[in-house]
Amino acid sequence: MSSTTPASASPSTGSSLPASQVPHPMSRPAMMPKSMGLYADGSYTGSPADAYYGTVQVVAIVRNGKMTDVQFLQHPDNQPNSRYINGQAMPLLTQEAIRAQSAQVDGVSGATFTSQAFVQSLSSALAQAKA
Repeated sequence: MSSTTPASASPSTGSSLPASQVPHPMSRPAMMPKSMGLYADGSYTGSPADAYYGTVQVVAIVRNGKMTDVQFLQHPDNQPNSRYINGQAMPLLTQEAIRAQSAQVDGVSGATFTSQAFVQSLSSALAQAKA
């Protein structure tokens, strides 16, 4: 007499493992809690930092736990050369910080003082935003 189990008693897993040992994909929560991000949502103003030819101060914008924008409140612009250099450097620094989700970015060649002051100001803004 043979003993067979009805097909409906044990679902097929398509695997040679018993059903109790087959890994199942973890279900994702319907909504991720806001605390899951690196930073708390909001706008955070960094402290002013000396850039030799002027002051750099930034605001970090955080949405859904991630830095989404960095805006300059102050930057050296009292000389044509400063305006030119910072016009080139500020978008690069902003892009790099957003990509890195950090203030620890490489400086822009030719804009050393602005780069260093950017890192200082953004670091203080992100310290406030830590979730």
